Amino acid sequence: MKKILFVCPYPENVAPSQRLKFEQYYDIFRESGYRIDTTSFISRKFWKIVYKKGRYFQKAFFTVSGYWRRIIWFFRLPGYDIVYIHLWVTPFGPPFFEWLYRKISKKVVYDIDDLIYLKNVKSKSNSAVNIIKGRRKPVYLMKAADHVITCTPYLDEFVRQYNLNTTDISSTVDTDRYVPRDDYSKRDKLTIGWSGSHSTSKYLHLLDTVFRELSQTVSFKLLVMGDENFSIDGIEVEAIPWKEEYEIDTIRRFDIGVYPLPDEEWVLGKSGLKAIQYMALGIPTIATAIGANFRVIENGVSGYLVNNEEEWLEKIRLLSEDEVIRAQIGRSASRRVLELFSIKANAAKYLDVLKKMEQH
Repeated sequence: MKKILFVCPYPENVAPSQRLKFEQYYDIFRESGYRIDTTSFISRKFWKIVYKKGRYFQKAFFTVSGYWRRIIWFFRLPGYDIVYIHLWVTPFGPPFFEWLYRKISKKVVYDIDDLIYLKNVKSKSNSAVNIIKGRRKPVYLMKAADHVITCTPYLDEFVRQYNLNTTDISSTVDTDRYVPRDDYSKRDKLTIGWSGSHSTSKYLHLLDTVFRELSQTVSFKLLVMGDENFSIDGIEVEAIPWKEEYEIDTIRRFDIGVYPLPDEEWVLGKSGLKAIQYMALGIPTIATAIGANFRVIENGVSGYLVNNEEEWLEKIRLLSEDEVIRAQIGRSASRRVLELFSIKANAAKYLDVLKKMEQH
Protein backbone atom coordinates (compact mmCIF):
# COMPACT_ATOMS: atom_id res chain seq x y z
CA MET A 1 0.00 0.00 0.00
CA LYS A 2 1.37 3.40 -1.05
CA LYS A 3 1.70 5.93 1.77
CA ILE A 4 1.05 9.68 1.53
CA LEU A 5 1.85 12.26 4.18
CA PHE A 6 -0.10 15.51 3.99
CA VAL A 7 1.96 18.36 5.47
CA CYS A 8 -0.53 21.15 6.16
CA PRO A 9 -0.57 24.53 7.91
CA TYR A 10 -3.94 23.94 9.61
CA PRO A 11 -5.72 21.19 11.56
CA GLU A 12 -7.94 18.91 9.54
CA ASN A 13 -11.41 20.06 8.56
CA VAL A 14 -11.25 23.71 9.63
CA ALA A 15 -9.63 25.77 6.84
CA PRO A 16 -11.41 26.14 3.46
CA SER A 17 -8.10 25.94 1.58
CA GLN A 18 -7.76 22.37 2.88
CA ARG A 19 -11.24 21.03 3.59
CA LEU A 20 -12.74 22.18 0.29
CA LYS A 21 -9.74 21.09 -1.71
CA PHE A 22 -7.77 17.91 -1.00
CA GLU A 23 -9.10 16.90 2.44
CA GLN A 24 -12.49 15.89 1.09
CA TYR A 25 -10.76 13.38 -1.21
CA TYR A 26 -9.08 11.42 1.58
CA ASP A 27 -11.67 8.62 1.49
CA ILE A 28 -11.30 8.37 -2.28
CA PHE A 29 -7.52 8.13 -1.92
CA ARG A 30 -7.92 5.37 0.68
CA GLU A 31 -10.36 3.47 -1.54
CA SER A 32 -7.78 3.71 -4.33
CA GLY A 33 -5.17 1.96 -2.22
CA TYR A 34 -3.34 4.80 -0.46
CA ARG A 35 -2.65 5.09 3.23
CA ILE A 36 -3.16 8.68 4.41
CA ASP A 37 -1.40 10.41 7.31
CA THR A 38 -1.56 14.11 8.12
CA THR A 39 0.46 16.58 10.17
CA SER A 40 -0.38 20.24 10.76
CA PHE A 41 1.83 23.11 11.93
CA ILE A 42 -1.06 24.81 13.73
CA SER A 43 -2.64 22.69 16.46
CA ARG A 44 -6.36 22.82 17.23
CA LYS A 45 -5.68 24.92 20.33
CA PHE A 46 -3.54 27.31 18.27
CA TRP A 47 -6.27 27.51 15.61
CA LYS A 48 -8.71 28.94 18.15
CA ILE A 49 -6.53 32.03 18.73
CA VAL A 50 -4.25 32.35 15.68
CA TYR A 51 -6.36 35.05 13.98
CA LYS A 52 -7.29 36.92 17.14
CA LYS A 53 -5.42 40.08 18.07
CA GLY A 54 -2.83 39.94 20.83
CA ARG A 55 -2.14 36.77 22.87
CA TYR A 56 1.47 36.95 21.73
CA PHE A 57 2.88 34.68 24.45
CA GLN A 58 0.44 31.89 23.58
CA LYS A 59 1.08 32.34 19.88
CA ALA A 60 4.84 32.19 20.43
CA PHE A 61 4.50 29.00 22.47
CA PHE A 62 2.30 27.29 19.88
CA THR A 63 4.62 28.44 17.08
CA VAL A 64 7.62 26.83 18.77
CA SER A 65 5.53 23.68 19.23
CA GLY A 66 4.73 23.72 15.52
CA TYR A 67 8.41 23.89 14.61
CA TRP A 68 9.14 21.01 17.00
CA ARG A 69 6.49 18.85 15.29
CA ARG A 70 8.08 19.62 11.92
CA ILE A 71 11.45 18.45 13.25
CA ILE A 72 9.95 15.20 14.58
CA TRP A 73 8.14 14.46 11.32
CA PHE A 74 11.31 15.14 9.29
CA PHE A 75 12.72 11.82 10.47
CA ARG A 76 9.58 9.97 9.35
CA LEU A 77 9.54 11.28 5.76
CA PRO A 78 11.53 8.38 4.22
CA GLY A 79 8.65 6.05 5.14
CA TYR A 80 6.29 7.79 2.71
CA ASP A 81 6.03 7.36 -1.04
CA ILE A 82 4.60 10.87 -1.52
CA VAL A 83 4.83 13.96 0.69
CA TYR A 84 2.00 16.37 -0.16
CA ILE A 85 2.84 19.91 1.04
CA HIS A 86 0.15 22.58 1.24
CA LEU A 87 1.37 26.22 1.13
CA TRP A 88 4.52 25.80 3.30
CA VAL A 89 6.27 23.54 5.79
CA THR A 90 6.94 26.37 8.29
CA PRO A 91 5.61 29.93 8.09
CA PHE A 92 8.65 32.13 8.73
CA GLY A 93 12.06 32.90 7.34
CA PRO A 94 13.84 31.42 4.32
CA PRO A 95 12.79 28.03 2.85
CA PHE A 96 15.10 26.01 5.11
CA PHE A 97 12.54 23.45 6.31
CA GLU A 98 11.12 23.25 2.81
CA TRP A 99 14.62 22.40 1.53
CA LEU A 100 15.04 19.75 4.24
CA TYR A 101 11.69 18.13 3.49
CA ARG A 102 12.41 18.12 -0.25
CA LYS A 103 15.86 16.64 0.36
CA ILE A 104 14.61 13.63 2.30
CA SER A 105 11.26 12.97 0.56
CA LYS A 106 10.93 10.49 -2.29
CA LYS A 107 8.29 12.50 -4.17
CA VAL A 108 6.80 15.90 -3.37
CA VAL A 109 3.46 17.28 -4.51
CA TYR A 110 3.04 20.99 -3.75
CA ASP A 111 -0.45 22.45 -3.39
CA ILE A 112 -0.91 26.22 -3.52
CA ASP A 113 -4.31 27.92 -3.57
CA ASP A 114 -3.50 31.58 -2.93
CA LEU A 115 -0.97 34.15 -4.09
CA ILE A 116 0.88 33.92 -0.78
CA TYR A 117 4.14 34.85 -2.49
CA LEU A 118 3.00 38.46 -2.95
CA LYS A 119 4.95 40.86 -0.73
CA ASN A 120 2.02 43.17 0.01
CA VAL A 121 -0.22 40.49 1.56
CA LYS A 122 -0.46 41.19 5.28
CA SER A 123 -2.32 39.91 8.31
CA LYS A 124 -3.90 42.65 10.42
CA SER A 125 -4.40 40.32 13.39
CA ASN A 126 -0.70 39.39 13.45
CA SER A 127 0.95 42.52 12.07
CA ALA A 128 4.11 42.03 14.13
CA VAL A 129 5.08 38.92 12.17
CA ASN A 130 4.42 40.20 8.66
CA ILE A 131 8.04 41.19 8.07
CA ILE A 132 9.37 37.70 8.81
CA LYS A 133 6.85 35.70 6.80
CA GLY A 134 8.51 33.35 4.35
CA ARG A 135 7.52 34.83 0.99
CA ARG A 136 10.30 32.87 -0.76
CA LYS A 137 8.95 29.51 0.37
CA PRO A 138 6.17 29.13 -2.24
CA VAL A 139 8.47 29.85 -5.19
CA TYR A 140 11.10 27.44 -3.84
CA LEU A 141 8.47 24.70 -3.54
CA MET A 142 7.13 25.45 -7.03
CA LYS A 143 10.63 24.82 -8.38
CA ALA A 144 11.48 21.84 -6.20
CA ALA A 145 8.25 19.82 -6.29
CA ASP A 146 7.72 16.87 -8.61
CA HIS A 147 4.23 18.21 -9.32
CA VAL A 148 2.31 21.37 -8.39
CA ILE A 149 -1.46 21.59 -7.90
CA THR A 150 -2.91 25.07 -8.38
CA CYS A 151 -6.50 26.37 -8.29
CA THR A 152 -6.88 29.15 -10.88
CA PRO A 153 -5.66 29.74 -14.45
CA TYR A 154 -3.71 32.83 -13.31
CA LEU A 155 -1.89 30.94 -10.57
CA ASP A 156 -1.23 27.98 -12.85
CA GLU A 157 0.35 30.25 -15.44
CA PHE A 158 2.56 31.82 -12.77
CA VAL A 159 3.75 28.44 -11.48
CA ARG A 160 4.60 27.24 -14.98
CA GLN A 161 7.43 29.79 -15.07
CA TYR A 162 9.19 27.46 -12.62
CA ASN A 163 7.66 24.03 -13.14
CA LEU A 164 5.84 22.62 -16.17
CA ASN A 165 4.32 19.77 -14.17
CA THR A 166 1.15 21.45 -12.93
CA THR A 167 -2.54 20.61 -12.61
CA ASP A 168 -5.19 23.28 -12.11
CA ILE A 169 -7.87 21.89 -9.77
CA SER A 170 -10.47 24.30 -8.43
CA SER A 171 -11.95 24.19 -4.96
CA THR A 172 -14.83 21.72 -5.04
CA VAL A 173 -17.84 20.65 -3.00
CA ASP A 174 -19.46 17.37 -2.10
CA THR A 175 -22.72 17.44 -4.05
CA ASP A 176 -24.04 14.52 -2.00
CA ARG A 177 -24.11 16.97 0.93
CA TYR A 178 -24.75 20.18 -0.98
CA VAL A 179 -28.30 19.37 -2.03
CA PRO A 180 -29.84 22.31 -3.93
CA ARG A 181 -32.97 24.02 -2.69
CA ASP A 182 -36.15 23.41 -4.65
CA ASP A 183 -38.30 26.23 -3.28
CA TYR A 184 -37.71 29.70 -4.74
CA SER A 185 -40.85 31.36 -3.44
CA LYS A 186 -40.28 34.73 -1.84
CA ARG A 187 -40.32 34.84 1.95
CA ASP A 188 -41.73 37.76 3.93
CA LYS A 189 -38.34 39.40 3.67
CA LEU A 190 -35.69 38.79 1.01
CA THR A 191 -32.46 37.28 2.39
CA ILE A 192 -29.22 38.34 0.73
CA GLY A 193 -26.38 36.16 1.95
CA TRP A 194 -22.60 36.10 2.21
CA SER A 195 -20.27 33.50 3.74
CA GLY A 196 -16.61 34.02 4.58
CA SER A 197 -14.39 34.94 7.50
CA HIS A 198 -13.24 37.88 9.60
CA SER A 199 -10.37 38.46 7.20
CA THR A 200 -12.55 38.61 4.07
CA SER A 201 -15.67 40.36 5.40
CA LYS A 202 -14.05 43.68 4.45
CA TYR A 203 -14.91 42.82 0.85
CA LEU A 204 -18.61 42.73 1.71
CA HIS A 205 -18.30 46.39 2.74
CA LEU A 206 -17.69 47.14 -0.95
CA LEU A 207 -21.48 46.89 -1.22
CA ASP A 208 -22.40 49.24 1.65
CA THR A 209 -23.70 51.92 -0.73
CA VAL A 210 -25.51 49.31 -2.83
CA PHE A 211 -27.31 47.89 0.21
CA ARG A 212 -28.29 51.33 1.51
CA GLU A 213 -29.76 52.34 -1.84
CA LEU A 214 -31.48 48.98 -2.23
CA SER A 215 -33.09 49.31 1.21
CA GLN A 216 -35.05 52.33 -0.01
CA THR A 217 -37.14 50.16 -2.35
CA VAL A 218 -36.62 46.51 -1.29
CA SER A 219 -37.27 44.96 2.13
CA PHE A 220 -34.36 42.61 2.81
CA LYS A 221 -32.08 41.17 5.46
CA LEU A 222 -28.34 40.63 5.05
CA LEU A 223 -27.28 37.25 6.43
CA VAL A 224 -23.52 37.10 7.13
CA MET A 225 -21.77 33.89 8.21
CA GLY A 226 -18.15 33.99 9.32
CA ASP A 227 -17.92 37.39 11.03
CA GLU A 228 -20.35 37.70 13.93
CA ASN A 229 -19.37 41.36 14.42
CA PHE A 230 -20.26 42.48 10.92
CA SER A 231 -22.64 45.44 10.60
CA ILE A 232 -23.67 48.19 8.21
CA ASP A 233 -25.37 51.30 9.57
CA GLY A 234 -29.00 51.40 8.54
CA ILE A 235 -29.13 47.80 7.27
CA GLU A 236 -30.71 44.80 9.01
CA VAL A 237 -27.89 42.30 9.45
CA GLU A 238 -27.95 38.82 10.95
CA ALA A 239 -24.28 38.03 11.59
CA ILE A 240 -23.22 34.62 12.91
CA PRO A 241 -19.88 32.79 13.31
CA TRP A 242 -18.95 30.04 10.87
CA LYS A 243 -19.59 26.53 12.11
CA GLU A 244 -19.37 23.43 9.98
CA GLU A 245 -22.48 21.89 11.49
CA TYR A 246 -24.75 24.61 10.14
CA GLU A 247 -22.75 25.96 7.20
CA ILE A 248 -24.82 24.29 4.48
CA ASP A 249 -28.19 24.96 6.15
CA THR A 250 -27.26 28.63 6.57
CA ILE A 251 -26.29 29.11 2.94
CA ARG A 252 -29.51 27.36 1.91
CA ARG A 253 -31.39 30.22 3.62
CA PHE A 254 -30.02 32.69 1.07
CA ASP A 255 -32.41 33.94 -1.60
CA ILE A 256 -29.47 35.64 -3.33
CA GLY A 257 -25.78 35.00 -2.74
CA VAL A 258 -23.28 37.83 -3.20
CA TYR A 259 -19.54 37.53 -3.81
CA PRO A 260 -17.94 41.00 -4.08
CA LEU A 261 -14.18 41.28 -4.65
CA PRO A 262 -11.77 44.19 -5.13
CA ASP A 263 -9.73 44.70 -8.29
CA GLU A 264 -6.43 43.45 -6.83
CA GLU A 265 -3.85 40.91 -7.98
CA TRP A 266 -4.39 38.90 -4.77
CA VAL A 267 -7.94 38.11 -5.94
CA LEU A 268 -6.61 36.32 -9.03
CA GLY A 269 -5.54 33.45 -6.78
CA LYS A 270 -9.11 32.93 -5.51
CA SER A 271 -10.90 29.95 -7.01
CA GLY A 272 -14.41 31.35 -6.62
CA LEU A 273 -15.17 29.06 -3.70
CA LYS A 274 -17.96 31.17 -2.19
CA ALA A 275 -19.76 31.27 -5.53
CA ILE A 276 -19.31 27.51 -5.94
CA GLN A 277 -20.82 26.86 -2.51
CA TYR A 278 -23.81 29.12 -3.18
CA MET A 279 -24.37 27.68 -6.65
CA ALA A 280 -24.14 24.06 -5.49
CA LEU A 281 -27.12 24.74 -3.23
CA GLY A 282 -29.07 26.31 -6.07
CA ILE A 283 -28.66 29.86 -4.79
CA PRO A 284 -28.75 32.49 -7.58
CA THR A 285 -25.38 34.21 -7.27
CA ILE A 286 -23.99 37.62 -8.19
CA ALA A 287 -20.23 38.03 -8.23
CA THR A 288 -17.61 40.57 -9.25
CA ALA A 289 -16.44 40.01 -12.81
CA ILE A 290 -12.84 39.13 -12.05
CA GLY A 291 -10.42 36.20 -12.00
CA ALA A 292 -11.71 32.65 -11.69
CA ASN A 293 -15.31 33.88 -11.40
CA PHE A 294 -15.35 33.96 -15.20
CA ARG A 295 -14.95 30.18 -15.35
CA VAL A 296 -17.24 29.46 -12.40
CA ILE A 297 -20.23 31.51 -13.57
CA GLU A 298 -21.76 31.67 -17.05
CA ASN A 299 -23.00 35.25 -16.98
CA GLY A 300 -26.76 35.39 -17.31
CA VAL A 301 -27.08 31.58 -17.30
CA SER A 302 -25.79 30.20 -13.98
CA GLY A 303 -25.36 33.54 -12.21
CA TYR A 304 -24.39 37.14 -12.88
CA LEU A 305 -20.99 38.80 -13.20
CA VAL A 306 -21.02 42.53 -12.49
CA ASN A 307 -18.52 45.39 -12.75
CA ASN A 308 -19.92 48.33 -10.78
CA GLU A 309 -22.50 49.43 -8.20
CA GLU A 310 -25.13 50.13 -10.84
CA GLU A 311 -24.91 46.55 -12.10
CA TRP A 312 -25.00 45.17 -8.55
CA LEU A 313 -28.23 47.06 -7.91
CA GLU A 314 -29.73 46.04 -11.24
CA LYS A 315 -29.11 42.32 -10.75
CA ILE A 316 -30.15 42.22 -7.08
CA ARG A 317 -33.40 43.99 -7.95
CA LEU A 318 -34.01 41.64 -10.89
CA LEU A 319 -33.59 38.54 -8.74
CA SER A 320 -35.56 40.02 -5.84
CA GLU A 321 -38.57 40.70 -8.05
CA ASP A 322 -38.71 37.59 -10.22
CA GLU A 323 -39.13 34.15 -8.67
CA VAL A 324 -38.97 32.45 -12.07
CA ILE A 325 -35.56 33.93 -12.84
CA ARG A 326 -34.29 33.01 -9.37
CA ALA A 327 -35.32 29.41 -10.02
CA GLN A 328 -33.85 29.31 -13.53
CA ILE A 329 -30.50 30.74 -12.44
CA GLY A 330 -30.35 28.63 -9.27
CA ARG A 331 -31.06 25.34 -11.02
CA SER A 332 -28.59 26.09 -13.80
CA ALA A 333 -25.99 26.95 -11.15
CA SER A 334 -26.36 23.66 -9.28
CA ARG A 335 -26.05 21.70 -12.55
CA ARG A 336 -22.87 23.58 -13.45
CA VAL A 337 -21.26 22.81 -10.09
CA LEU A 338 -22.17 19.13 -10.39
CA GLU A 339 -20.58 18.97 -13.85
CA LEU A 340 -17.42 21.00 -13.18
CA PHE A 341 -16.81 21.76 -9.50
CA SER A 342 -17.92 18.67 -7.61
CA ILE A 343 -15.85 15.92 -6.01
CA LYS A 344 -17.23 13.50 -8.58
CA ALA A 345 -16.02 15.69 -11.45
CA ASN A 346 -12.51 16.21 -10.04
CA ALA A 347 -11.49 13.05 -8.19
CA ALA A 348 -9.83 11.61 -11.30
CA LYS A 349 -7.58 14.68 -11.56
CA TYR A 350 -6.13 14.13 -8.09
CA LEU A 351 -5.72 10.41 -8.66
CA ASP A 352 -3.97 11.09 -11.97
CA VAL A 353 -1.39 13.26 -10.17
CA LEU A 354 -0.74 10.54 -7.60
CA LYS A 355 -0.39 7.89 -10.30
CA LYS A 356 2.15 10.06 -12.13
CA MET A 357 4.19 10.20 -8.94
CA GLU A 358 4.30 6.38 -8.87
CA GLN A 359 5.42 6.19 -12.49
CA HIS A 360 8.42 8.51 -12.20
